[in-house]
Amino acid sequence: MLDINVIRDRLDELRAGAAKKHVEVDLDRLVEVDDERRRLIRLVEDAVADQRKRSKALGKLSPEERETELAALGELKEGIKRDEEALAAVQTEFDALMLRVPNFPAVEVPEGKTDADNVELYTVGEIPAAEFPRKDHVELGNALGILDIERGVKLSGARFYVLKGAGALLHRAVLEFAYRHMISKGFVPTEVPLLVRDPAMVGTAYYPGGEEQAYRMEKDQLSLVGTAEVPLTAYRSDEILDEAELPLRMVARSPCFRREAGAAGKDTRGLYRIHQFEKVEQVVVMEADEEASVAEHQAILKNSEEVMQALGLPYRVVNVCGGDLGVPHVQKFDIEAWMPSREGWGETHSASRFHDFQSRRLNLRYRTEDKKKHFCHTLNNTVVASPRILIPILELYQQKDGSVVVPEVLRPFMMGAEVLEPA
Repeated sequence: MLDINVIRDRLDELRAGAAKKHVEVDLDRLVEVDDERRRLIRLVEDAVADQRKRSKALGKLSPEERETELAALGELKEGIKRDEEALAAVQTEFDALMLRVPNFPAVEVPEGKTDADNVELYTVGEIPAAEFPRKDHVELGNALGILDIERGVKLSGARFYVLKGAGALLHRAVLEFAYRHMISKGFVPTEVPLLVRDPAMVGTAYYPGGEEQAYRMEKDQLSLVGTAEVPLTAYRSDEILDEAELPLRMVARSPCFRREAGAAGKDTRGLYRIHQFEKVEQVVVMEADEEASVAEHQAILKNSEEVMQALGLPYRVVNVCGGDLGVPHVQKFDIEAWMPSREGWGETHSASRFHDFQSRRLNLRYRTEDKKKHFCHTLNNTVVASPRILIPILELYQQKDGSVVVPEVLRPFMMGAEVLEPA
């Protein structure tokens, strides 16, 4: 969340930012509620101070004066109680409104409503010419005996799948390669819970607003994570870090779960939009320095690009437009791989920076040498997500005879397999 004083000081800028993000938020009501909240806080504080002062003076009063003053203090106490109850109600509304306020988008964020309006920054690699009729990844998966969507649906419903044999190995191989790549870059490998409490979801800004996308365990008041970003970023919440600890660079490989609510009829074929997948996620918690944060954003984007380049997949990087940018984001870059079956680019990675938006909600701070406390900056980026990444791998590495060549960097994890042959 943002500091309420920053909101009030930059109200017009925030209105423009919310409009750019196409986020509806009642800033006028927030300011109105904050005015009332401040008034009640002063009222209660003044009344409590008056109560203490008058209580200390009781011993100096005559019995008659003391009796009168005790009655007055009783009325004062009742008034304080009423004002505290009113303050609690106002504070509840204030907190709810604050959680809906979006972060300021960077000036570099382009205008636009949907991902169709994202702006291409550059492309890497050449899109190979189709020298023979290409099969899509579902046809390939079936022919190779490595993908079984029909039985996945039988087991769990739409948008589930089964990977088997070399398909399961390829899935594991790309995750392991990406995981090791990040460890070699100095990121700390971390195993995290897949079920988290609400403060972690609220703190990372998935709640409120993203409840429909999450699988919820109502009995236990826990949510299955849609990304390891949530537990990684919330890991040190409610702590004050030493500046010398920063930056924290963590990487986790984990299953992810998303309901994909509102996606009915969209990307229904194959492995593009599914409910369960695995992801290698990088998270950075760092000092509150905007220039350093921008540099770190480029660094984590580069980490993911290195994985794409090692896999030999053509891709492009896009600057995500305001309407496709989330509430907490300052700026986001997506990496999109070329997917022949889509006859276009498909998102495979997102790299995001948030400044102190998440850390304020998580109460994640650090102390500098001068003993001052500051909220951290946070960033995250997908290193790789599978099985979505298998779409371009299978479709671009397929051969005329129906086989698929395994990218060289994945072969050490494939039990010696260099080519996947039709079953």
